[in-house]
Amino acid sequence: MLQHFRPLLAALSGAALLLGGCGPDVGPTGATCPTGGTQLTAQNFGMPFMEQYCTRCHGSTLSGGARQGAPADVNVDTLAGVRAAADEIDEWTGAGPNRVNTGMPVNGPMPTTEERRQLSEWLACGAPE
Repeated sequence: MLQHFRPLLAALSGAALLLGGCGPDVGPTGATCPTGGTQLTAQNFGMPFMEQYCTRCHGSTLSGGARQGAPADVNVDTLAGVRAAADEIDEWTGAGPNRVNTGMPVNGPMPTTEERRQLSEWLACGAPE
């Protein structure tokens, strides 16, 4: 009887590896906006961060291979784009009390842990201008 289930078990094991066993460990950081808000703004932090680390793949003018696998609907070269993807950005790139995410960027210069913490703070405060 077990021989009949082996293909199913193999398929399920493979799916488990693809869905969570391999690849980056990502998730919500648990970052919150400090009482009284943040001093971080789009001008003094957020958009320069996006330009330095993110828009090389997540830019709205990029297509095909230039995106290096980035989803076509995740673009962070505008504040509106950042706000629309805020949860995903935090889950892949941010840092907070619950975790430090290092899933993005996948290549090139990498943000420091402190920059990742600032990113999550800025996002948790609504990515203020």
